[in-house]
Amino acid sequence: MSSEAVVDLYERHAADFDRDRSRTLRERAWLERFTAHVRPGGTVLDIGCGMGEPIARHLRNAGFRVVGVDSSRSMIRLCETRFPDGQWIEADMRQLALGRRFDGLLAWDSFFHLHTDHQGPMFPRFARHAAPGAPLMFTSGPARGEAIGSYCDEPLYHASLAPSEYEALLSANGFDVLAYVAEDPECGRHTVWLARLRPDSVTTDAGQTVRP
Repeated sequence: MSSEAVVDLYERHAADFDRDRSRTLRERAWLERFTAHVRPGGTVLDIGCGMGEPIARHLRNAGFRVVGVDSSRSMIRLCETRFPDGQWIEADMRQLALGRRFDGLLAWDSFFHLHTDHQGPMFPRFARHAAPGAPLMFTSGPARGEAIGSYCDEPLYHASLAPSEYEALLSANGFDVLAYVAEDPECGRHTVWLARLRPDSVTTDAGQTVRP
């Protein structure tokens, strides 16, 4: 199963996902850890924003600006309806090139739908979109491998690198790991990474991370 099949599934089932997605915000504790490193009133890039609830709404209510990116046009339309003053972009994260840097980057329950071959190249993209000192938070699996879940009785692809691979990719692209919990029992057994771009890191257009 390919990442493209995941895009198609969410596009066809956007209304179902909007209905089924919990608004209880079990991610709250992690979001608070994340926003503690975002400058007040800063702009967060929500990569895989879905229909904007509950995470984008929570960030906006906390005083942050949100730029949302999702590969599903139907999801983006729901965001535009709910938050007409926001910026919502239909785009594949694998080709993300917005030409600007953000005060925080978030890829919650989205990045792990990419094939393992496509995950490594995302880290230079993360670095090119992060302001110095900006946090990056994403979810992964607890170990290298692929898993096929199910949504609306259809297969749903997930993949993960090994923790050591993520650590190496983060470090090579200028990020320091601030927190990592595998299968957090207080967050629906999500495996969560929170990192921060080093304040002295400079990422070139070619994706190289250097220090002044």
